Amino acid sequence: MEFGKLPDIEAVDFSLPADDPANQLLWQRLEAERSHPRSPAPATEGRLYVGCTQWGRADWVGKLYPKGTKQKEFLASYVNQFNCIELNTLFYSLQPGPVIERWASLAGEGFRFCPKLSESISHKLQLKNAGQETQTFVEALSSFGDRLGTSFLQLPESFGPDRLATLANYLQQLPAGFQLCLELRHKDWFTGTSGNALWPVLTEKGVGTVITDTAGRRDVLHMRLTAPVVFVRYISNSLHPSNLTRIEEWAHRLKEWMDGGMREIYFIVHNHDEYFAPDIALHAVERFNAICGTSLKPPRLIVEPPPPLTLF
Repeated sequence: MEFGKLPDIEAVDFSLPADDPANQLLWQRLEAERSHPRSPAPATEGRLYVGCTQWGRADWVGKLYPKGTKQKEFLASYVNQFNCIELNTLFYSLQPGPVIERWASLAGEGFRFCPKLSESISHKLQLKNAGQETQTFVEALSSFGDRLGTSFLQLPESFGPDRLATLANYLQQLPAGFQLCLELRHKDWFTGTSGNALWPVLTEKGVGTVITDTAGRRDVLHMRLTAPVVFVRYISNSLHPSNLTRIEEWAHRLKEWMDGGMREIYFIVHNHDEYFAPDIALHAVERFNAICGTSLKPPRLIVEPPPPLTLF
């Protein structure tokens, strides 16, 4: 991923900002739901998902995939290593139902696919008159069955708060029960009070947020939660030592969110050199298990990560 990439990251303050104070409203609501005698207890297992952004990398053969793995076998190998994936393929080209069903058939019961909504919806139509395209996309996702995790809508950097009405109208027309997280990139959403009118819209519709942790855009690390699901895009920098402290901070923050009642957390590991994404994901899983009390299966690397990722 090139978003937020800097040529030199030595001066970047990678510390996590505090949660948005308004997150307390979410924790209070979730606590009220848990204490209500007729409310079903939220799931306590399988609510933390860790994965990467693609499965079709030939350079992972002999590193993450067994030597000799063919390209057609990459997905089957990937789903045995992680419990989710950020699925960008459908952003560019919506696949036929039988293709999606085949993908889903390769994944185990606890695996989740997290599709990015089509670029025709978000970037070409920019949410205007996108009802038919959205219906087609959502209907296609039904082929994932119970292997479907949250989907996410990534808005272009040109889509600012002056178009809130368009965004709100689009979200209101989404089908009931469709789980979505929203990624914002225009800088004005994160300055002053520009985004304040948006958060209640997301809360009312049950839309979660995408939180991106990247070197060159610290503003998109907004730490605002609007629903019991959140999608974290963690953009690492090769095997730079800063990944260690960043993952450690994230482990403690995710523990707080899980203790607060967050039902689904998707933590997606990007890397500006995706060859190293499995190394970072392995470290993340180990630290999350140690701090959050989860029992995620660590990916099994054939080529072990070098010493900088084994300090803890």
